[in-house]
Amino acid sequence: MNIAPVSPETLVIDAVEFHCLLRDAVEGGASVGFTLPLAAADVSAYWRGVGAEIQAGHRLLLAARDAAGRLAGAGQLVLETRANGRHRAEVQRLMVMAVLRGAGIGTALMAALEQAAREQGRTLVHLDTSVGASGAAAFYERLGYQFAGGIPDYTVDPAGQPRANAIYYKRI
Repeated sequence: MNIAPVSPETLVIDAVEFHCLLRDAVEGGASVGFTLPLAAADVSAYWRGVGAEIQAGHRLLLAARDAAGRLAGAGQLVLETRANGRHRAEVQRLMVMAVLRGAGIGTALMAALEQAAREQGRTLVHLDTSVGASGAAAFYERLGYQFAGGIPDYTVDPAGQPRANAIYYKRI
């Protein structure tokens, strides 16, 4: 598995793969900011926005690719830009293709995101996930993330059902 940063240009070139990854995650029940049915225009607009934030230096996108170069997963790191928060970063939208889950790709992506945060001078990483059947909370806890709290009905899952969130952090 090769994990590397994605440039805005590469994101455009590989748009179909990134669209498929997001669709796979949402259709599989992942709470990554979208609900079903997932409109192609929404997916395109989302990735264009990610590309703009990468270009501006506020976001990193890491892609995990298999030996053949196919996209297996991705994760993002949002870099806080305000003066009082430049020591922290937020992990967002960790996604692994459903057929490849359980093979260590998510763990490898998280390690790479943490390393990228360190390289950016960050000492605290945080994230939030939807509480539900996905197993995400247990996954982050296995990686050493500490539960900080949550908010009832904070989000809706892809099917539109209200879900609490769980907020996690890790000093790196």
